[in-house]
Amino acid sequence: MALVRGGSDHFIAHKPNAACLPHEQFQARHAADGRASTDGANVFLCGAYVLSGDIGRGLLEALPSVLTLSAAANDPLHDVIGLLSSELAASAPGQQTVLDRLLDVLLVLAIRACFQRSEHAPRWYQASVDPRLGRALSAMHDDAARPWTVPELAAISGLSRAAFARLFQVALGQAPMQYLTEWRMSLARDHLRAGELTLAHIGARTGYASPYAFAAAFRRHHGLPPGQWRQREMASPAQATSPPPART
Repeated sequence: MALVRGGSDHFIAHKPNAACLPHEQFQARHAADGRASTDGANVFLCGAYVLSGDIGRGLLEALPSVLTLSAAANDPLHDVIGLLSSELAASAPGQQTVLDRLLDVLLVLAIRACFQRSEHAPRWYQASVDPRLGRALSAMHDDAARPWTVPELAAISGLSRAAFARLFQVALGQAPMQYLTEWRMSLARDHLRAGELTLAHIGARTGYASPYAFAAAFRRHHGLPPGQWRQREMASPAQATSPPPART
């Protein structure tokens, strides 16, 4: 499996440095060729994601530009690729839903495998697989609206407040509440760019008791109130021309 990040032009060839032709040119050059046997033929399955927002961007930036993975017979990647191949072999009701879910699983497994094998996995991933910190991180990620405190997060981790705060600072390079604020602001920016929720709803989803509290926190963090920040983002050329989050 190969995972290519960032939409770079890339080609698949039978050997390194082979000349690669656009699909139309290849068909034209070999139009007169006889039909070859499909016995032992290679089948290439290609899927693509378009990810937007700060959370998606942060995940992509943690990956290498090209990631290649070999799936052994006992590897979950091998099983999912086999299921994808079987599902594509014949059309059936609900096929697109099945393919979407399998691609989701495949992407998660590939990213997980990348981070497991890398000496430079992002700090948040290394902390998430630490049993002392993983539960607290999951709690913050899953319920950013909750008014978390350090003692609550320490209790989830089974640590004293001081030990939890010290371990968190060493593992992630920032205090727990600072990390929580950064996470909430990332969620807020993505909601603001999407333009589907009011400021009150965004504030409630990111742990602020009122729109005024959310606006004040956002302004301290970004130098602009959330409404003005959203207007600036929507007016920027990059935002106007970027595709919506989608999958093909």
